[in-house]
Amino acid sequence: MTKSPDAFRTISEASDELGVPQHVLRFWETKFTFIKPMKRAGGRRLYRPADIAVLQGVKTLLHDEGVTIRGVQKLYREQGLARITGAVDGESLAGAAVRQATAIAATPPKSGPDIVKLKAVLAAVEAAKRRLDAALGA
Repeated sequence: MTKSPDAFRTISEASDELGVPQHVLRFWETKFTFIKPMKRAGGRRLYRPADIAVLQGVKTLLHDEGVTIRGVQKLYREQGLARITGAVDGESLAGAAVRQATAIAATPPKSGPDIVKLKAVLAAVEAAKRRLDAALGA
């Protein structure tokens, strides 16, 4: 019998669904304040479908994109939870940076904050390029 997509998952079910050991999910809870599964009276974790989407985004960023824990924390602070879950929708970190740079470049920078944002996006694109070059060269 399979569960409904809207059903809550235990930590073992979430672990199996994500392909990540249970202790990693517990570790991520300590590092990322936005991961907050429901807990029953005995401390048993129950993951909602939204929690699974967030965990999948974190896994994508950490394992597939090569973003560090601090990098994910920074993405959350700067761009919110939508960016974390957006990693699941197939948009890579480099793709998001290019999209953001294109949007910023569409209007000429008029103030200091626009220039700062543009420089931050450029730095992210350059870092992604360095990682790609290193991976292709290895």
